[in-house]
Amino acid sequence: MAQEFEFHPELVQGNKKYSDVNDNISKPIESKPDKRWWYAFFVSFSVMLLFFSEIGYMIAEGIGVLGINVPISWGTLIINFVFWVGIGHAGTLISAILYIFRQEWRTAINRSAEAMTIFAVMTAGIFPLIHVGRVWFVFFIFPYPNERGTLWGNFRSPLLWDVFAISTYFTISLVFWYIGLIPDFASIRDRIKGSDTAQKIRKTIYSALSFGWVGSARSWSHYEATAMILAGLSAPLVLSVHSVVSFDFATSVIPGWHTTIFPPYFVAGAIFSGFGMVLTLLILLRELFELKDYITVKHIENMAKVITLTGSLVGLAYSTEFFMAWYSGSPFEGFAFINRAFGPLWWSYWIMILCNVISPQFFWFKKLRTWPMFIWFVTIFVNIGMWFERYVIVVTSLHRDYLPSNWDLYILTIHDYGILIGSFGWFMTLFLLFIKFFPTIAIAEIKTVMKSPDAAKGYGQH
Repeated sequence: MAQEFEFHPELVQGNKKYSDVNDNISKPIESKPDKRWWYAFFVSFSVMLLFFSEIGYMIAEGIGVLGINVPISWGTLIINFVFWVGIGHAGTLISAILYIFRQEWRTAINRSAEAMTIFAVMTAGIFPLIHVGRVWFVFFIFPYPNERGTLWGNFRSPLLWDVFAISTYFTISLVFWYIGLIPDFASIRDRIKGSDTAQKIRKTIYSALSFGWVGSARSWSHYEATAMILAGLSAPLVLSVHSVVSFDFATSVIPGWHTTIFPPYFVAGAIFSGFGMVLTLLILLRELFELKDYITVKHIENMAKVITLTGSLVGLAYSTEFFMAWYSGSPFEGFAFINRAFGPLWWSYWIMILCNVISPQFFWFKKLRTWPMFIWFVTIFVNIGMWFERYVIVVTSLHRDYLPSNWDLYILTIHDYGILIGSFGWFMTLFLLFIKFFPTIAIAEIKTVMKSPDAAKGYGQH
């Protein structure tokens, strides 16, 4: 009886051998960065400095330098927070849920997606700290024994739930990401040759990072068991984290916010924006580092399908909100949604619809969802649209409240723009450092979807 060897030529192309995988994926780490990497790093680092300069200026001058006013007490800081938390969803979905369901197309993209999750959550975590205004009192939100009598965190507040949910999400994602890196660190360690000081330092660093990994059968058995446990712990977090973030709005009594559709709507939107950012980065990565044989059109097409599905779910949520506003019979609820679409901030709503609902529908056509450059442009629109979704939710629900005498417009200041743009600089700086010093594709995992060398020689026949 012939033993069947499963392999997926559409997932690893170029008739690669295992040694080719090691060489190709380790090349960016072992060689000096080229000019393109330095240019990108210089721009990102400069924008990151702008980010922290703006934060420092805001802390020194007061939160009033932003565009917030009465009645819009929540502004771009909360918008950016929800946006970046959403970006971090795709990594855990790809690494955990697709791992549990043994979706092998995840192997080339999970490492970068997991890294993106870590950096996006690190970016998002900055905004709750600074939006409180008096940053030096931010420790008040943590529940710990104190000398202020009965002054504790309000455990009924979803703002406190955010602290627990996001910190747990970040911890599990970080551990899952690092566990997957250990075999690859060992591969890089074993490739380091030479006796000069620089090579000895590199070997020492990667030896420490690999925790003495030797690749024995026992090690792999423990590795697989640990990965499955972490995947099982991570999977519920994909649903819970952004559900908790949605409770920041849904548990209020503000028209346009208190709706039960928010948790699934926010989760679908988070996966939608997360996959959009993954594709934005991976399409650039495969072009700049010659990784087209590993990050193939099949990977890109599968992610485009997920974007089409979640974009359609988001569009359904938008229409459901309008239906429920009408069905509720509440004039205030109905006004909130009519004002969204046709009020003074109508342009932001229709940008959201165009980017989030209309643009993903092009992926119903196979030619378009397998065209990397077209997909890259669509993912840019997806990310723009998801930022405007949070803008619409926060601003259009607040700028016209129950009293017309309170009505006001929300006008972004130069410092709002500086913090928003600067957050991308912080994120991209971390990601560029990642692709220089860490393997961007899981070396050990990508080999599991390749054709066995023994099968190619005709071995394994019985």
